[in-house]
Amino acid sequence: MIQSPTAGFRPAVPLDSATAPSIAHGPAAEPTRVLARFEDWARRTPQAPAVIDATRTWTYRDLDAAAARVAAALGDRVRPGDLVGVCLDRSAALVVTAVALARIGAVYLPLGPRPGERRTQAVTEDLDVACLIGDPGVLPEAHRGGDHAPLPLPTEGVNAPATAVAAFSDAVRGTRRAPEGSLYAVLTSGSTGRPKAVAVAEASLSVALDWYRAETGLAPGDRQSLLIGVAFDPHLLELWAALTSGAALVPAPDDTRWDSRVLTDWWRDTALTHAVAATPTVEPLLDRPWPQGLKLRHLVVGGDRMRRRPGADVTATVHNAYGPAEATVLTTAHTMRGTDPEAGDQAPPPIGTALPGVTLVVTDEEGRPVARGQEGELRVGGHCLALGYLDPELTARRFTAPPREAELPAVDRLYRTGDRVRMNADHSLDFLGRLDDQVKISGVRIEPVEVEAAFEQDPRVRTAVVTVLRDSSGHGRLVAHVRAADGADPAPAELLDAVRAWLPEQAVPTAIRIVDGFPLDANGKVDRPALAALARSEAPETHRTGTAGAPADADTDAGATPTERLVLTTVRDLLGRPGTALSDNFTDTGGTSIIAARLLAAVEAETGVRLRAPELLRSPDLRTFAALVEQRRTPRPEGA
Repeated sequence: MIQSPTAGFRPAVPLDSATAPSIAHGPAAEPTRVLARFEDWARRTPQAPAVIDATRTWTYRDLDAAAARVAAALGDRVRPGDLVGVCLDRSAALVVTAVALARIGAVYLPLGPRPGERRTQAVTEDLDVACLIGDPGVLPEAHRGGDHAPLPLPTEGVNAPATAVAAFSDAVRGTRRAPEGSLYAVLTSGSTGRPKAVAVAEASLSVALDWYRAETGLAPGDRQSLLIGVAFDPHLLELWAALTSGAALVPAPDDTRWDSRVLTDWWRDTALTHAVAATPTVEPLLDRPWPQGLKLRHLVVGGDRMRRRPGADVTATVHNAYGPAEATVLTTAHTMRGTDPEAGDQAPPPIGTALPGVTLVVTDEEGRPVARGQEGELRVGGHCLALGYLDPELTARRFTAPPREAELPAVDRLYRTGDRVRMNADHSLDFLGRLDDQVKISGVRIEPVEVEAAFEQDPRVRTAVVTVLRDSSGHGRLVAHVRAADGADPAPAELLDAVRAWLPEQAVPTAIRIVDGFPLDANGKVDRPALAALARSEAPETHRTGTAGAPADADTDAGATPTERLVLTTVRDLLGRPGTALSDNFTDTGGTSIIAARLLAAVEAETGVRLRAPELLRSPDLRTFAALVEQRRTPRPEGA
């Protein structure tokens, strides 16, 4: 375990004896085993389903045997403690890989099914990654033509790879290894412009899993979603919660994340009993009647601020969860049911109370606990804490010693979350925002400086500054303000294409402004609020040619049909880009999975026409999509 050095603190300021400090402890917890619990279920219920999709079921015996074969295929080339980059999607192949690496003692490093070439290169340059596992066709160039070891992974079912290999490359290999005892490592946004990796031990994950099983009753016969994107750590909660409960995992098709109605249809069709989902995905469901016929009993929601409580018609128990990757997925949760007196309230619910083994401390700028009811920075300690970052210096800055004046005898480290919270009398927390420049976009933590650094890798870019614009409902989008290098005249479309190789989907800006310079504040620093104000008042230039704020085509509005105007107005509002044209492609103009879901919901609300995400994504431009909407809403003549 990486230990943080003891940090110095100023003398304590005595709190009023009648005012309790903002310190809370969850129930006692003791770490258990993760892999051993799966292996116990494989022995006890070998014929029970472990992974189910539309075409195939893998039993616990099948999964156990497949993992053994993969571990044998990796042989002595992957050793205990080695980092292994996993480039697979939600599938039986992913589940087998996770079990195989745990059995070897290797460290599972999820990179997602289509990792950006440059982002993966940066990771392998910094970290000592032994190999990448995935379809050779999607691996980065440095690993595409290297030494490949074929792996006997499942190639059937949802999101399955056509083939899978372990790709080894000595040409690109960093030096940082995972701390001893790591089960997995995940990437988080890095303030240096490069992603940073945080390592988590089996014991820490086991505490979160024990809470999940106890809270939701997940057991044999139940079905658990495998829905969260593989590059993000909550998918590990889904994966191992099922495998340590004797339940079955159900991998989600990709279009479930684009359309909330497709998501609920999938819940119904697969008879899911337990699900984990990102807050922006679930929010549209709470704005309309809860779907009928669901077997879903528990829904864990997290990743972004929840803006309202579920209504009285919601039949599932909803858990509003909070937790950074540095504290092993979950640290607090607030449980809500349709029978609650507060059901349907439009006010944001709290992010909950401390889970077992978790200590919460709300502190001032000096690290001292503030009085209950006051705002401050949330610091987290206990069994939930990660081992640390693979960068020891960063670990020392973010994982600090507890304040001397706080009575925390069993806590030796606290993680500084950078989140602004308030602790209530019942020890629950209200989330109030961030204390630094880090932002949440579609539930993913993003450092604007990392996005800026991705732009500045391009020789045509001299400097980039990224700001966040939010609409009236609080949804955020990124805008890049780019100053071109001397003599360069980059097209915004080309710049966006270039940064996609460096960034996850949520971190790619929806718009680019080409600027001659940046406004400065009184301290000589870039005035980001002023830049954001300019972006709000202008139509940022994006993929299209033409002047910012003006339609790219003369027919953008003139002569447009009512349906075309509906689609165009909705997309412009969602993207914050008044210059969007009917000839623009939805994805190329900055459309994401979350924005697609909101567009489809808005179109259905206005027209009654329900379209699926693939129909939007296959449309070459917005005019074609509008025509499809018009075709579906126009009754066919009799006999046609």
